[in-house]
Amino acid sequence: MRSRRHNPDGTMSLRDHLYELRYRIGLAILFILFGGVFGFIWFQTNLGPVPSLGKLLTGPYCALPADQRVSFNGSECRLLQTKPFEAFLIQFKVGIAAGMVVTSPLWLYQIWKFITPGLYDRERKFALTFVLFASALFAAGAVVAYLVVPQGLKVLVSFGGDQFATALAANDYVSFVLVLLLIFGVSFELPLVVIMLNWIGVLPYRNLAKWRRGIIFALFVFAAFATPGTDPISMVSLAAAMTVLFELAVQVSRVHDKRKARRQATEFAEHPEDDPSVPSPGVTSSAPTSQELDDVT
Repeated sequence: MRSRRHNPDGTMSLRDHLYELRYRIGLAILFILFGGVFGFIWFQTNLGPVPSLGKLLTGPYCALPADQRVSFNGSECRLLQTKPFEAFLIQFKVGIAAGMVVTSPLWLYQIWKFITPGLYDRERKFALTFVLFASALFAAGAVVAYLVVPQGLKVLVSFGGDQFATALAANDYVSFVLVLLLIFGVSFELPLVVIMLNWIGVLPYRNLAKWRRGIIFALFVFAAFATPGTDPISMVSLAAAMTVLFELAVQVSRVHDKRKARRQATEFAEHPEDDPSVPSPGVTSSAPTSQELDDVT
């Protein structure tokens, strides 16, 4: 029913749209579940040179100095399980999260297939570019967060001196890391949103330049409240990264607005529709000429 050959204009009834939405959502959930199974297995299994997901997740905690974390009978670094069945639930939660990331091209493609028949060709290209850049920025934010976690943990566990040793509960630690990855990934979408609003004319460069200081201050306030930990490392890292990305978006908006102004000026010079001295093609002026006025006189 959505085939261009059988349905060139892509018209569908409301019921057909709902059926199509159910079909696409079902496929997306199926792909996420398959990815969750893969992530669940990957949690304890090395994939060639790639370490297991469990080792990647506990890496920032295990990077702490040995005298600042609790070790059980000299064994290797481990998290603390405080409730029965907690390890399985953590492995399941992390597996689903990793599966969503790994299979994101597949379930995002289902969303794309649902919305693309209602778009023009130019809008399809713009939407596809938006999705690709959004995925890349989210991944970049998650990578930066993963690099920041060890530094933030060092600051957090340093308080108290020699009177405390860190034995993190697995659920609290995993939730802290996942939330930090999510916040960094979503925050890195800021330049894409700014550029998109600029391209559709909602947020011109002159307003961005005028509001730059206030927006940067708001970014630092947002970073202070958004980061789950109270360490200054993650706060400053998120705020600094968002500031750099915002400034990059401002410069892209400046270039876009300059090109848009030049293009509009060129079009106006070629088609001066508001110039009364230039008649439109095919239209004869009804005003009398000087020769006609002389004849009447």
